[in-house]
Amino acid sequence: MPYEPPTHSVERSIRATTGAKIIAGIDEVGRGAWAGPVTVCAAVTGLRRPPAGLTDSKLITPKRRTTLAAELEQWVTAYGLGDASPAEIDELGMTAALRLAAVRALQALPVRPDAVILDGKHDYLGSPWQVRTVIKGDQSCVAVAAASVIAKVRRDNLMAELETEAEGYAAYGFGANAGYPSPVHKAALAELGPTPHHRLSWAYLDAMPRWRHLKKVRISAEAAALESGGQLGFDF
Repeated sequence: MPYEPPTHSVERSIRATTGAKIIAGIDEVGRGAWAGPVTVCAAVTGLRRPPAGLTDSKLITPKRRTTLAAELEQWVTAYGLGDASPAEIDELGMTAALRLAAVRALQALPVRPDAVILDGKHDYLGSPWQVRTVIKGDQSCVAVAAASVIAKVRRDNLMAELETEAEGYAAYGFGANAGYPSPVHKAALAELGPTPHHRLSWAYLDAMPRWRHLKKVRISAEAAALESGGQLGFDF
């Protein structure tokens, strides 16, 4: 099924209405996984024509995605990556962990963007950033699509590396499922229990009586207050 290629229309609108010159597209990967970090990429592309076939990373085959990510890393003006670990997700909750990873990605850029395009409808980044949320931005906005591909390939590679990190990790199939709940992953969890790379505050442990005692309280009262306000107090 063909897809309309992403454009620079949102970037042009932001430039026209706010005067912003440096605009970063942001996308995340790993939000729904049971293991591994949540990874965010911030990409600055300018208004140049992107490589052919760019779209939401989920709509591209793994082989093409890997090739395209290598092209994009050379094509973009700049990009930065940031992770929030499973332990940070357990401690802070997902919204605050996403903001932490996004701030780390933005900090990895050589310059501070004047504005940010965030994929989705929820602004998990917040003040002091000038944010424009765009539903399906990873399909419609060039900078967000580029960020989605780079982030996806980077995190997939990281998860594949975990299979060789320790004896027994291959059983979880991280290289194939990237930490998401595939049948292989579920079977390994039921038999072997969670690894240090698993999110221990998540509800999947409720269905595993053998390992339920390992479940952590998902979020502290202090982190909940920060999360509900959308603020973690980071400075660029």
